[in-house]
Amino acid sequence: MKPNKRDNLKYIFSPRSIAVIGATSRPGSIGKSLFSNILFSGYTGIVYPVNPKARGVLGVRAYRTVWDIPESVDLAVIIVPSQHVPGALEECGEKEIKSAIIITAGFREIGEKGAGLQKSIIDISNKYGISLIGPNCLGVINTDAAVSLNATFISQMLKPGNIAFVSQSGGLGVAALEYARNNNVGLSKFISIGNKADVTENELLELLMHDPLTDVILLYIEDLTNPKGFIELARTITDNQTKSKPILAIKSGRTVEGARAASSHTGALGSSDEAYNSLFAQCGVLRVESIEELFNYAMAFAHQPLPKGNRIGIVTNAGGFGIMATDEAIHQGLRLSEFENKTKECLAGNLSTSATIHNPVDILGDAKPEQYSFALECVLNDKNVDGAIVITTPPPMIDLKEVTTEISNVIVKHTKPVLVCSLGVTDISESLKILDDKNIPHYRFPEAASKSMARLVEYEQWINRVRTDVKIFDDVDKKTVRDMIALARKEKRTFLPEPEAYAILKAYGFPVLDFRFAKNETECLAYAQEIGFPVVLKIVSLDIVHKFDVGGVKINIQSEEELRTSYHEMLQRVEKEAPGAVIRGILLQKMAGKGKETIIGMNRDPHFGPMLMFGLGGVYVEALKDVTFRMAPIRELSSYHMIEAIRSYPLLKGVRGEEPSDIDSLAECLMRLSQLAIDFEDIAELDVNPLLVFTKGNGAGVIDARILLGKK
Repeated sequence: MKPNKRDNLKYIFSPRSIAVIGATSRPGSIGKSLFSNILFSGYTGIVYPVNPKARGVLGVRAYRTVWDIPESVDLAVIIVPSQHVPGALEECGEKEIKSAIIITAGFREIGEKGAGLQKSIIDISNKYGISLIGPNCLGVINTDAAVSLNATFISQMLKPGNIAFVSQSGGLGVAALEYARNNNVGLSKFISIGNKADVTENELLELLMHDPLTDVILLYIEDLTNPKGFIELARTITDNQTKSKPILAIKSGRTVEGARAASSHTGALGSSDEAYNSLFAQCGVLRVESIEELFNYAMAFAHQPLPKGNRIGIVTNAGGFGIMATDEAIHQGLRLSEFENKTKECLAGNLSTSATIHNPVDILGDAKPEQYSFALECVLNDKNVDGAIVITTPPPMIDLKEVTTEISNVIVKHTKPVLVCSLGVTDISESLKILDDKNIPHYRFPEAASKSMARLVEYEQWINRVRTDVKIFDDVDKKTVRDMIALARKEKRTFLPEPEAYAILKAYGFPVLDFRFAKNETECLAYAQEIGFPVVLKIVSLDIVHKFDVGGVKINIQSEEELRTSYHEMLQRVEKEAPGAVIRGILLQKMAGKGKETIIGMNRDPHFGPMLMFGLGGVYVEALKDVTFRMAPIRELSSYHMIEAIRSYPLLKGVRGEEPSDIDSLAECLMRLSQLAIDFEDIAELDVNPLLVFTKGNGAGVIDARILLGKK
């Protein structure tokens, strides 16, 4: 975005004057709804209806064109048919209107004709420096009392708050706003970005980063225009330890239908969804699954402090709900606090003798309001408690409003996060209003409260994590890699056979086991003496990618006699399974010792760039799918996080008396792979499978590798 366009973005949210192009008094029209919303939402500026066929709109004088408006205009909201939008935007540029919101649909989303129209409005926007939201969007809301702008066709102004919501979908935006209104959630801003012809989520993140009225940012994303730019901005926002703003995102498109076939394991296992997971993990964005979760977590972040750890206390008047909260808390990685003795003594001295004074604390169904507050006070005063969940069911013979008042009075005194689960069949709206008035998050079910507390803990761990940089290795040999790539390009091929792949990996410091490339049986015998038995034989052919599938591998060969036999058996099997394959030669490799099979790989995504993969390796890698992904370049700590994130990580740590694996060696291989992927864009796909990892301190070994170059 050009500098003047970035400066003009502010006028979309804080315009001193607005021209609504396409405003009308026609009942049921978007033009009427939108103009009415601006006019009657308390907007503090001046609004001008523009309609060549009307004298006035809703009692306000109308203008034939923006040129007829006698004063300057900061924002144009355009609702005319799509074919007339370019002309209307051109007039806005000539009028020196700084920003525009195009509500109209009928652009890129309808196909080639619409895409042409969208390109024309982009050109006009760039020509005049107009900052543009849309087209095909719902509009913008700013609840700031100094502006009070509802430039959407959704009736009713939102409750002011400190949560901003950016949505790529207008329909989902409508549903989200309805949910927010029904659940008394306050928003600072709502922005529907539609087709993102000009302003994208990145420009809005930058704006919201500096918005003093926004503390939490919510996103609904269908795609990202600039993923690397998103990572940088989101990380800047979430990395700020003094004023961090949590970013919560729904990303649609979990499934991958019709994904392109990939010859590498990394390409087969990688998907757009995995790319987004890795992207979010690298920049501290919390991915959520639904609108309900989005607002559940947002309310916790908006109104409660972050916990200092993951130890929680639970106070309930219904034991079953306490167990449900506990189960979900443990499932989400939280821990139940071990109360200090003085806490248990305190609880025992003031609660019923039948009450449970251990965590979770069950004060029983007939507890008085003051017993709620007393129990919660005791729990929050315990140094072993980082946060608390309070569960209330309507107590018999007791006014629930009194219970809620007592609880809320305790919560506001403490600096530890407290979330409330208020259950009830009868109307509990008055009790919920007490919590809302004091900005205390409340939930319908205990599982939701536990999940929300877990997200607070997760984000606290992100903010206070150890910071590391991208490690650059200076012992790499770029010339060898360039030579291997140049040779392949000269021969007009994209597949690099194993000897060339090994040469590249060795040049970048990977632990490649000693190997030789042999052209016949005699050379195999000679090289086996050099390397030393036991050895492995592998077929080398540009026509064979998966050698095991055609019998092109012989392992653990112990002698010359066995080598001769294995050599001929392998060639005969390959000829049978892959007739016509041109055999270049044989790769002779030192047989590795005992270790655990892992896989590392890279697939260059056309949108995200190089995606790194780590997981449990071997022949079942695609069946087990125990892998994680990150976008290159990765920081040093990210390499360890990739390893720790797989389900089978405990196997690498060592189980049932086994020695732990050399995790440091795996992490170094991932960092070297990251550097290789960044240094050489020609490499489209790369697999090392297996990468055998030995016990701690004994490193790892590259057992098999393949590299594919991108097409020129």
